[in-house]
Amino acid sequence: MSAPSNTHFDSDPLIESARRTLSTQAQALANLANQVTEEFANAVRMILASKGRTVICGMGKSGLIGKKIAATLASTGTPSFFLHPGEAFHGDLGMIQAQDTLILISYSGETEELMRLLPSLKDFGNPSIALVGNMQSTLAKHCDCVLDISVDKETCPNNLAPTTSTTMTTAMGDALAVALMECRDFQPQDFARFHPGGSLGRKLLTRVKDLMHKDNLPVCSPQTSLKEAISVMTHGRMGVVLIQDAGKLLGIFTDGDLRRSMLKESEGMIHKPISELMTPNPKTINENVMIVQAEERMLQDKITLLVAVNDAQNVSGILEIYDR
Repeated sequence: MSAPSNTHFDSDPLIESARRTLSTQAQALANLANQVTEEFANAVRMILASKGRTVICGMGKSGLIGKKIAATLASTGTPSFFLHPGEAFHGDLGMIQAQDTLILISYSGETEELMRLLPSLKDFGNPSIALVGNMQSTLAKHCDCVLDISVDKETCPNNLAPTTSTTMTTAMGDALAVALMECRDFQPQDFARFHPGGSLGRKLLTRVKDLMHKDNLPVCSPQTSLKEAISVMTHGRMGVVLIQDAGKLLGIFTDGDLRRSMLKESEGMIHKPISELMTPNPKTINENVMIVQAEERMLQDKITLLVAVNDAQNVSGILEIYDR
């Protein structure tokens, strides 16, 4: 027989450690909100006024966060890229154009690789924004705009590893990106344009006509008997038949309608014309409507399919809620 497990007791300190770390970082974020001043608004205006790109530069952990900030800005309407300070010192400074705005990240404000770049960057004359934890640092003194990301201490037990400070840097980068999105009125469809390969992009760029069933639609006339309509419905494999006359949609009949009709009255039902059993004036949607709007409407109306029509109000297809 194996010995009893002490996992529950052993994990308690680990749980407490996680809670302590997260609580400390949450408090630091609350403090960071109070550290936002007019300098933040100046930084946003500086980027908005730029006719070039926003170039992010940082070393080590700051560089890793800088890459994330650059990616977030680029995907939300602010052209941006990351420049490694070491590579910049050996030729990549040529990537910076006169219209670009710089964001330089260093918690200490004294990072050696950035200090070596400062004379060249000052000579270029590009507008510069510093993200620092020391407002009296060399970097802070040589940038046009300075954002304070200081923290009381790192969550690292030795107060050495960048932990809380990297969270603050990320959060400040997100704050810049969101403010810029709001200033530019950046919409979901704009986001989708930069993410065409993702599921969100496909959803926001796709229209009803791109997903609807449009071939061999299950259609019958008002005089068609229920028996014949069931055959059409079965062949169509969508659990519905459309009733049309002279190309105009009169109604629909679903497998749910069939069950309800049979419960009400079964004798002679099979020979009745479908016009007596159909749901008249069914819900339709224009084929050019975005799929996200169509899905919202279907969920709101608690239906699983919609008849798609063209601008002339002629049936062009059937959209099911799981057509993706």
